[in-house]
Amino acid sequence: MAAAEPALRPVADGVWVADAPDHTMMGIHLGTRMTVVRLSHGGLFVHSPVALTPNLRAAVDALGPVRHVVCPNLYHHLYAGQWTEAYPAALLHGPAALADKRKDLRFNSVLSSTAHPDWAGDLVPHPIDGCDLKETVFLHPSTKTLISSDLTENFTRCDHWPTKMYLKAAGIWQKPGWSRLLRWVYKDKRAARRSIDALLALDWDRLIVAHGDIFPSGGKDAVRSTFHFLD
Repeated sequence: MAAAEPALRPVADGVWVADAPDHTMMGIHLGTRMTVVRLSHGGLFVHSPVALTPNLRAAVDALGPVRHVVCPNLYHHLYAGQWTEAYPAALLHGPAALADKRKDLRFNSVLSSTAHPDWAGDLVPHPIDGCDLKETVFLHPSTKTLISSDLTENFTRCDHWPTKMYLKAAGIWQKPGWSRLLRWVYKDKRAARRSIDALLALDWDRLIVAHGDIFPSGGKDAVRSTFHFLD
């Protein structure tokens, strides 16, 4: 069976996602997801890019010019080179440690709690401290949407038996959460707790994640329950 090609679909005003369900990691079918935000000036903010196929490129180009490509953590960077090659005028953003990991990429900006001037009026960055993933999530205030990659996961269905067994062992089958097998990445639980509490104090409801289903609403409750292990 041919792999499903990522296709853009709207999830909020000025926010689209492209799902790549065939993405695997060590044989586990976790899928992944890209988010595209149209900024106030018309340019596009591409978060956690997926494989850039001709059809996906045409769909993105129909929305506007790509101005920013964002690798939100140390792991969602596999296709960044395809995007920066296709859109050489776009700025590439990522965590500081990713520049050492991907020396083949030229990063224009390091993600932090300070928004880039070009999207400061549209998106609020929020680093998740205390975690080896070095993820920054982004609040889109106008739609009360939080854009993340590995903040939590939400697997409600799975047709791949080994993946379902992994999800059950990880404690995240059919309920939002972060794998109990991977909680060791939160090395500084106090710092992480402060970041999560500050995030929960912000005004948002919809939650976009990279793995599993989007939360059209109730995102805060999902994040709150995910991080019980920090208490």
